[in-house]
Amino acid sequence: MEFEEASLLQKVCALYNQISSLASLEPSKNVDTLFTQLVLTCSPPAPGLDIASLSQQLQAMRAHLIRLCAKAEALLELHFSSILASSFDNPISNLSIFPYYSNYLKLSLLEFDILRSHCRHVPATVAFLGSGPLPLSSIVMASIHLKGTIFHNFDIDPAANTMASQLVCSDPDLSQRMIFHTTDVMEVTKGLKDYEVVFLAALVGLEEEEKGRVLRHLGKHMAAGAYLMLRSAHGARAFLYPVVDICNVEASGFEILSVFHPTDEVINSVVIARKKLVFDRNSIEDEDEDDDEDDEKRGILVNTSSILLPEKCSGFNGFSPMIEEQLS
Repeated sequence: MEFEEASLLQKVCALYNQISSLASLEPSKNVDTLFTQLVLTCSPPAPGLDIASLSQQLQAMRAHLIRLCAKAEALLELHFSSILASSFDNPISNLSIFPYYSNYLKLSLLEFDILRSHCRHVPATVAFLGSGPLPLSSIVMASIHLKGTIFHNFDIDPAANTMASQLVCSDPDLSQRMIFHTTDVMEVTKGLKDYEVVFLAALVGLEEEEKGRVLRHLGKHMAAGAYLMLRSAHGARAFLYPVVDICNVEASGFEILSVFHPTDEVINSVVIARKKLVFDRNSIEDEDEDDDEDDEKRGILVNTSSILLPEKCSGFNGFSPMIEEQLS
């Protein structure tokens, strides 16, 4: 292992030891400082780091760290959703108080540009699975990019949906276009065929097996030709968020269109896939019976060589350099 990778792992492990020993992950100066240090440590590109080849001990540490990050993120969203709802008459106009709001703006712009390059019309209805108490992704997408689209937000936690509803209820537009459903996505079957685009939150399915079950469920029940937008992680950022296994996506009845790995402050990678028009349902395990310069400014771009893409994604603005890869 190269010195740089060894040094990176040492820093991540040290931060993990401190974070895992915290009595609480609720927002505080100490918690915020530790997670900021973790993000800054994991954000720079680490081309020599192979997450899959890490020792069993490091893999276990990474899995637990992702769960700690997920818990801290959920508590942070709860904290700011409560502040927004209780302190402002119009919470939607004050979303910038959330410390990572600018990151959501950039991530949503990236996702919109990727979707627009493949989908030639504005979708009438989309679903966001795992919206949470502060559904910034769907709010930003609905209020800035997809202004006529109906957003169906799904979360298993009724308290999260109640808080999210309170944020949009005072907005005359979003209150009519943002619908919240309290249910486990694994229990949504026929309804999934109503959506032209499905966004899957990064933290829905933290383990590979969990994510695989969700993907197979979506592959079974989404409409043929519908788009699936996934959030993944690349390099050392895989210590912060789960990595989507492309093979699992394809085996679930989807074709991968593109994968983008930002190298700026946007942490999540973005995968766009499309439900195959014709595929063998028996191949999916049932879970229930019934321009080049511009490219260099955006992040890392991965295209599949085996698929004829409708159009190579281009014209994204405000993103840092990309490295191009090919999927085998």
